[in-house]
Amino acid sequence: MELKTNENKQFLLDQRYLKMASVWAQNSYCKRRQVGALLVKDKMIISDGYNGTPSGFENNCEDENNRTFPYVLHAEANAITKVAKSNNSSDGATLYVTSSPCLECSKLIIQAGIRRVVFYDNYRLEDGIDLLKKANIEIIRIDLEN
Repeated sequence: MELKTNENKQFLLDQRYLKMASVWAQNSYCKRRQVGALLVKDKMIISDGYNGTPSGFENNCEDENNRTFPYVLHAEANAITKVAKSNNSSDGATLYVTSSPCLECSKLIIQAGIRRVVFYDNYRLEDGIDLLKKANIEIIRIDLEN
């Protein structure tokens, strides 16, 4: 019975952090899609990120044809590079991200030692999730609508 309670507690925590990542996504200046990410370790947020342009660039993510500029950083990449500049370690952490990771971000997730990825919206391609599964990273999709 206690295992069920611990699983339920973890599910509730996962939901809360995912909702927080959703709120954090609202910081993005991107028009087509706003994505937020939180890195959590030992129930502490150790980093955060949202999709956007690199430091020093104008906060325009799309061109006049509504295509995303190739230099726009994904939320996961922003959170991972931000933690790299801190005294924290992402080894063993959980990444909460509003959209499932792309292939490039999945490579960063693996190299950063992140052990769990929790998301609610599927990215248009599945190759990132496939790579994370090959690396034995726990993948959890939570429907925030219910």
